[in-house]
Amino acid sequence: MRLAEFQQLIRDRYHATDAARGVPGTFLWFSEEVGELAEAFGRRERGDGDEENLREEFADVLAWLTTLANICEVDLEAAIREKYLTDGGPKGVK
Repeated sequence: MRLAEFQQLIRDRYHATDAARGVPGTFLWFSEEVGELAEAFGRRERGDGDEENLREEFADVLAWLTTLANICEVDLEAAIREKYLTDGGPKGVK
């Protein structure tokens, strides 16, 4: 699945609800999911991680980020292309 296809899937399923919630409320949900991913990392570092849960949390973070992009009318594939594939990509160290 391409990123554009995933973005459309999220839009088709959730856009009406997401748009009504707006950016501030959606960002709170996104932040919560990032926190859950951080917890999964912590469990993994302690040696009691659940790899299935880790994958789920990555998927949730991507879904909520995609939701924010949809609300803000940002084409994620285009944004990534512009940032990372144009003129050799970003300069400097990340």
